[in-house]
Amino acid sequence: MNMAEALNLQTLRGELRLNEPMARHVSWRAGGVAARTYAPADLDDLSAFLRTNSGTGGLYFVGLGSNLLVRDGGVQATVVFTHWALRQITLLAHMATSKGMGESEIEIHAGAGIASPKVARFAALHGAEGAEFLAGIPGTVGGALAMNAGCYGGETWNLVKDVTTIDRAGVLHHRARSDFEIGYRSVKPVSAATEEWFVEATFNVPLGEGSDAGEKSRNKIKELLSKRIASQPLQQPNAGSVFRNPPNDYAARLIEASGLKGLRMGGAEISKKHANFIVNVGGASAANIEALIDRAQNTVREKFGVELEREVRIIGKRA
Repeated sequence: MNMAEALNLQTLRGELRLNEPMARHVSWRAGGVAARTYAPADLDDLSAFLRTNSGTGGLYFVGLGSNLLVRDGGVQATVVFTHWALRQITLLAHMATSKGMGESEIEIHAGAGIASPKVARFAALHGAEGAEFLAGIPGTVGGALAMNAGCYGGETWNLVKDVTTIDRAGVLHHRARSDFEIGYRSVKPVSAATEEWFVEATFNVPLGEGSDAGEKSRNKIKELLSKRIASQPLQQPNAGSVFRNPPNDYAARLIEASGLKGLRMGGAEISKKHANFIVNVGGASAANIEALIDRAQNTVREKFGVELEREVRIIGKRA
């Protein structure tokens, strides 16, 4: 860090750390260090930070780290933590839809750093139905937007009206849904003129029928969470589903049918409870986890001719 950059950082209100262990910030509780991390005080502070530090070095936005593996050699880059500050959630409006008289929806504005389950509960609080699946997504809104996260038949972008992004120079951009190509666990900008990250989103969620709509929604959330607890190894550090489900099949079925369920490498294990989860059973390195990911991909390819695609993101260099 040069003197001019240091002086500029003095005007910021967030928290800068150097050589920060990323195992503290990812749900696998494994991996190396980031050369620099920044936790902004708010969106204005984030914009100011990026204006001050808009160089060409690597830049990553991280929420709860529930879909991320940082290799043991760490990352020579800046990591921005969104969940420290970008956590606002607001009810913007009730409105009629184009479906017909008597049907309406609510509009929810949420920051990228708020946990997706909180959006589900907020929608239910206001009598909306259709966002309950977000309670089963352990990450933040930003992460859910970036990968079109989904579960139990729901997908994030089915509810998105528009988003706000920020570029490397700290400039905010208002983007419509049509500005992105949306697919299964995939979101790509139609035009990639600048590199941008999600910082806010507006969701349209249909209102439920009857005065007890909110209660019905809350009960559905409880039911979905009970299923999640029963079927997933939530008591052990993990990053959720490691692979996307291939067309007309399930990654977990293929991995289990390959005889890999329960396989360990160091402190990492392909979960005995759910084969599409890799868990840290104690002292796992990022290399242990990545080795299991590679093993699952290679074995399923050899046995079934199916190429499993990762849901989790891997960054950094090997030790």
